[in-house]
Amino acid sequence: MTVRDERGAATVPAVAVLGVLLLLGAALAVVAAMFIAHRTAQAAADLAALAGATEQQDGGDACGAAAEIASANGADLVGCSVEGWDVVVEVQVTGPRWLGQTGDLSASARAGPA
Repeated sequence: MTVRDERGAATVPAVAVLGVLLLLGAALAVVAAMFIAHRTAQAAADLAALAGATEQQDGGDACGAAAEIASANGADLVGCSVEGWDVVVEVQVTGPRWLGQTGDLSASARAGPA
């Protein structure tokens, strides 16, 4: 009777598990990057709306101030409107370009006097 050598028998399953873990880690990294980009967009929109509302109360160019603040926070101002004393802005940030993702993330905010 001969005994079969079983050294290396776990190599194939171990490599398969490592491949699955690598793909799962990459997918989670994309989700985390999208979450961070959306939070960046929302923060830029909030700050731009506040800056625009402040400028509106001072009699200046609300949308110009909003665009400046949005740009300083890494976003592009894609929409701005003044509705009475309120300023409504929409900004867009570049989303992650990992694993074939091509979408940009946007956020909007409204600010005005209380």
